[in-house]
Amino acid sequence: MSDEALADESPNTPEPTTTHAEWGAGNPRLIVTAEGERFVHDLDVDELTIGSAAACGLVLPGLDALHATIHHDARDEYVLTLHGPGETSAKLVALATHPDEHSQTLRTGAQFAAGAWRFVFHREEYADHGRPYGGRQGGEYAVQRPQPPRPDYSGPDANSTGEGSDDTTA
Repeated sequence: MSDEALADESPNTPEPTTTHAEWGAGNPRLIVTAEGERFVHDLDVDELTIGSAAACGLVLPGLDALHATIHHDARDEYVLTLHGPGETSAKLVALATHPDEHSQTLRTGAQFAAGAWRFVFHREEYADHGRPYGGRQGGEYAVQRPQPPRPDYSGPDANSTGEGSDDTTA
């Protein structure tokens, strides 16, 4: 197909931009599965507890009373912390994104398991802070233009907990 034909087919194609959207944007959610079960759980609170205790935000049989926590942090990231045994799709110690070896920043497609349950995190690309401008182009070691600093999420309408960030790194 010629370049001219491609241009004619997509004259209004949006240009990829940064991944700095409004606080909590991008419909963050978990896709939860176990044998014979599948459902979506929206991440619409700043801290979701996952476990078998009735007080948890997501109650699942067969888990520890408090098995995991997902915290919506001051940088508009969703951070998983495993309190009980489980597996993740990333080597947590190697990530070094958090001070302990049981936490990781979730990006679209990140997976973790607890007991018989499997979880996949999803957030629309425009708000998932991990890969700006449409992702890496040319491979992991290609030079990428940097994003501008994140917005100030500490304003009065930023979130329900009043958390904010004075950290302006991308």
